[in-house]
Amino acid sequence: MILVTGATGRVGFHLLEQLSDADVPATAMVRVEARAGDLPSGVQHVVGTLDGPPSADVLRGFDEVFLLSPVLEQQPELEIGFLDALVTAGQRPHVVKLAADGFQDPECEVGFMRNHRLIARHLDGLDLPTTYLAPTLYMENLLHAADILRTEATLPVPAGQGRVGLVAASDVAAVAAHTLTTEGHEDRLYTVTGPESLGMSDVAARISAVFASTVDYEDVPPERFRERLEAHGLDSWYVDSLLALFDWVRQGAEDTVTDEVRKASDDDPRPLDDWLSELRGAFVGRPDEAPVPQL
Repeated sequence: MILVTGATGRVGFHLLEQLSDADVPATAMVRVEARAGDLPSGVQHVVGTLDGPPSADVLRGFDEVFLLSPVLEQQPELEIGFLDALVTAGQRPHVVKLAADGFQDPECEVGFMRNHRLIARHLDGLDLPTTYLAPTLYMENLLHAADILRTEATLPVPAGQGRVGLVAASDVAAVAAHTLTTEGHEDRLYTVTGPESLGMSDVAARISAVFASTVDYEDVPPERFRERLEAHGLDSWYVDSLLALFDWVRQGAEDTVTDEVRKASDDDPRPLDDWLSELRGAFVGRPDEAPVPQL
């Protein structure tokens, strides 16, 4: 049986949909009972959190665990505590951990990646069968810029001329589903990307073409970007990490394209144009999500 944490998030939800479509039994972990209503139809669930996991008897029922938690400064404590609970329960499942491209580089000091590296160090010490998925930046990050794109017709990020293999969350979920349901993935790391590496000016041009409305890329100075983020109430750790991430992008470290999606799903990863077309309503109307980028 598969346990999916982060079940109502963008990757976790797609993962549960894909497992359900393939008639693969999976259980979602939800924070409170009411959140079960947000799950794909027919998916079973247990109530628990990473720092308040289900009972040992429940945890012993899972031999595959998809590990995903919110992007917080406390992420290592949350995931490490949950992993320790699994081991204490007497269960040694195959863990598929969702990380981020760059966490595997010891020179990468982006806060998000450093958190994943701390978790990986602990996870490796537990000697559990483990697979790491390291996606590049998500296309879904663009949703958080919807208000700015609509009102200012600009994509203002401090990314310089850096390029990114932007990936759709559903494609990351496809690799996760394959890894959880087939053998031979233990002690492997898969970098998951979209079909092409794009600069932010390319992204702005794709947005312009799909929406028939000119959007320009603005390589905004980091301090101005910081002011915008802080105005939205983001904490200093998150702001520092996001600025470090865009510096990482400027250095060319996210200029990556792999074929992991095709190998996992026999399908090409989703192009940005196609993703934008489907999500058109979220950009044209008022999005529900806060207009700040996230991982």
